Amino acid sequence: MKQPLLIIVSAPSGAGKSTLCNILLDELCDTITYSVSCTTRAPRGEEKNGEAYFFLSKHEFEQKIDNNEFLEYALVHDNYYGTLEKTVRNALESGMSILMDIDVQGRDKIWEHISKLNENDILRKAFFDVFIEPPSMEELEARLTGRGEDSADVIALRLKNAKKEMESAHKYQHIIINKNLETAYKQFKQVIQQGKNNK
Repeated sequence: MKQPLLIIVSAPSGAGKSTLCNILLDELCDTITYSVSCTTRAPRGEEKNGEAYFFLSKHEFEQKIDNNEFLEYALVHDNYYGTLEKTVRNALESGMSILMDIDVQGRDKIWEHISKLNENDILRKAFFDVFIEPPSMEELEARLTGRGEDSADVIALRLKNAKKEMESAHKYQHIIINKNLETAYKQFKQVIQQGKNNK
């Protein structure tokens, strides 16, 4: 049986990470599932508990922090967001790979947690990370501007953050440059399949 993977995917905003992850999940939905995080924010629209997020009260979330139940968590705009170790472990033990779309800091927190585990622990064995890069900063700027969603100030901030995030790309096992979506997706799928076979 192929080793299920804990697939961590990071990228600067506009590099095409969400698109690549969505195509992968659509194509390989029988072997890869998306990680459902916990949050203390209120559900929006039609969001259901356990699908978009596990919705917790601030007290419940903080209790889980105290019990060291999270692989990673962060406080964003006064709301907590985090990934429970148990959720990931259960998926891996059932033979499913789990995909996490997470920033560089989140990846570092997960690795910090996992690196302390025994080498034969399923989480340690499953850890697999991929960084998606734009072909250039100029191309990234063109993509962000082309979306027509953000002001010039927001785009400038995203580009500044992107530069900082790309300085951490060397920490990742795999780097994929998304110049052409089809080519990048083939590479993305290929490294994951190789990862399953080589673990």
